[in-house]
Amino acid sequence: MRLGLLLFIAIPILEMIILIEVGGIIGALPTVGLVVLTATIGIWLLRLEGLATLARVQAKLNRGEIPETELLEGIMLLVGGALLLTPGFVTDAIGLACILPGLRRPIARWIINRGLLTAVNVMHRKSGFENRREDSPTIIEGEYKDDDDRLR
Repeated sequence: MRLGLLLFIAIPILEMIILIEVGGIIGALPTVGLVVLTATIGIWLLRLEGLATLARVQAKLNRGEIPETELLEGIMLLVGGALLLTPGFVTDAIGLACILPGLRRPIARWIINRGLLTAVNVMHRKSGFENRREDSPTIIEGEYKDDDDRLR
């Protein structure tokens, strides 16, 4: 919680300092132009990579596989797109790392291999689905009364 608050305060301050410095070197209008250009390129890349990731998710689901890496990449694409729309060069760099496939896929695999997503597995285990077999029918024991017998 404290780290989030610290980042929430520190990142905008860092962005302002960098934007002021870059604006002092190349001018205000070129700096604004760069920020708009990175947002435009980011939206274009987000669209391309989002569609490609969605196609990989569908292909894995059709093969009966769990698309864990692709789903994490989808989350990273959302975060990267939001960061690219945020004015600033630091957020643009982090956003590009989340969107470019050469960086996004290794980061997603690293997150999965480090076990940082174990909460999903713990919730799955607690639900009881791991003990249920696909080929076993669901049997519910009980008694019933046929109402049609009374009408005859």
